[in-house]
Amino acid sequence: MNLEFDDKSNLKDNNTARIKVVDKRIINGKTDVNQLVPFKYKWAWEKYLATCANHWMPQEINMQRDIELWKNPKGLTEDERLIVTRNLGFFVTADSLAANNIVLGTYRQITAPECRQFLLRQAFEEAIHTHAYQYIVESLGLNESEVFNAYHEIPSIKAKDEFLIPFINVLTDPGFKTGTLESDKLLLKSLIVFACIMEGLFFYVGFVQILALGRQNKMTGAAEQYQYILRDESMHCNFGIDLINTIKLENPNLWTEEFKNELAELFKNGVELEYSYAEDTMPRGVLGLNATMFKEYLRFICNRRMQQIGLNELFQGATNPFPWMSEMIDLKKEKNFFETRVTEYQSGGALAWD
Repeated sequence: MNLEFDDKSNLKDNNTARIKVVDKRIINGKTDVNQLVPFKYKWAWEKYLATCANHWMPQEINMQRDIELWKNPKGLTEDERLIVTRNLGFFVTADSLAANNIVLGTYRQITAPECRQFLLRQAFEEAIHTHAYQYIVESLGLNESEVFNAYHEIPSIKAKDEFLIPFINVLTDPGFKTGTLESDKLLLKSLIVFACIMEGLFFYVGFVQILALGRQNKMTGAAEQYQYILRDESMHCNFGIDLINTIKLENPNLWTEEFKNELAELFKNGVELEYSYAEDTMPRGVLGLNATMFKEYLRFICNRRMQQIGLNELFQGATNPFPWMSEMIDLKKEKNFFETRVTEYQSGGALAWD
C-alpha cells in the first residue's frame, strides 16, 4: 500500500492506493485482503448475512425423547440403530475435515475479502456441526471411542475419507501457492471436490436416512439437528458453486476438456463410494428405503452438481425418489425451534460485570 507522511508526521493516503472494484479477484488478487469494501462479490456478502440469520446451537434441542427411545430395547430395530451409529461415525470426522480444509487451506488461497468473510462463518458452522454430533453421541451414551474411530475402522467410511484427504492435503500444504496454471487447476479441482462431492454428495445418504427416521417420529431430536445441518450444508454447497463458477469466469484457461474429463471421473467415483456407503448402512430395506433407491438419488444429485458448475450430466434421466428432501432444505427460520429461542437470546444481552 502506497502511504506517505507529511511534515507533521500525519499519515496521508495516496489515492492511487485505494482499492478499485475491478482489480479484485477470487484468486491471485493483488488488492489488500484486509479491505472488505468496496464489494465486488456481493453474492458472497449476502450469503454470509444469510448464514448469520440462521444461527443455532445443538444443546438448545431437547434430546430426552431420543434418549428414552434409544434405551428402550424395543424402541428401534437393529437396522435403525446401525443407521444412527454409522451416520455419526462418518459425520463426526467429515465436518472436522471440512473445517480444517477451510481454515488451513481454502482461506489462505482466496484473495477476495467478502468471500473470506463467508469462509470464516462457514468454519464456525462446521464446528457447530461437529458439536452437534458429539452432543448426540453423548446424549445417547454411545461408545465414543468406537464412533470417533469409525473413519479408521469402517471400510465404507474410510474409503470416502481416503478419497477426500489428498484433495484437502493439497490446500493445507503450507508450501502450496496459486499463481501457475498447474497450481490454479489443483486449487479449482480441490474446491470442486470439497463443495460438490463432499458437501454436495457424500452427506446426502446420511441426511436422508436420519431425516427419514424423524419423519416416522423416531430420533426426533437428532433429526431436528440434522435438518439444520442440511440447511447449513446446502448454503455451503451453493457458496462453493458460486466460488467455483467465478474462478472459472476469471480464469477461463483452467476449464479445458482434459480438466472436465478428470472431474467427470471424480464425480463417477464419488457416486460409487457413496452408494457403497448406502449398501453398508442399509444391508436390508428399512424405513421404506433401500439401497437401490439411493443409487437413483445419488445419480440425480450428481447430475445436478455437475450441471451447476457447467459439466455435462453423467446419468441421463436420473430422477429424485425423495422429493420431500427439498422441503427439508427449504427449512424456514420461523420453525418452532427458533421461536422458542428468541426470548432466551434477548435475555442473554444483560451482562453481569461483577
